[in-house]
Amino acid sequence: MGKLQINLLGTSFTIQANEDEEYLNKLLGYYSRIVNDVSQIDSIKTPLQTSILAGIMLCDEVYKEKSNAVAKEKMQNGQVQIIDDEKGEELERRTIAMIDKINKVL
Repeated sequence: MGKLQINLLGTSFTIQANEDEEYLNKLLGYYSRIVNDVSQIDSIKTPLQTSILAGIMLCDEVYKEKSNAVAKEKMQNGQVQIIDDEKGEELERRTIAMIDKINKVL
């Protein structure tokens, strides 16, 4: 069990998790880099906006990785994967619309 001291976006707190401290520090470092990238966007004004957009970016990354893993597993199992272009285009359209809405609010 590890502890992690977080000092980010103007707040400070400690968490305890069922992972070792080295792993927790790697996660915090990665998240800090995402937060830093997001904070460079001119329309992002508050720590809350920064953290929300960073979270969305990380969710996008995780979703893509999981989708790739599922596709790879299907290929390894000899299953034919049919890519539905309409669904992919719809997901992309919705994602762009969500980003536009966020940008309008900011």
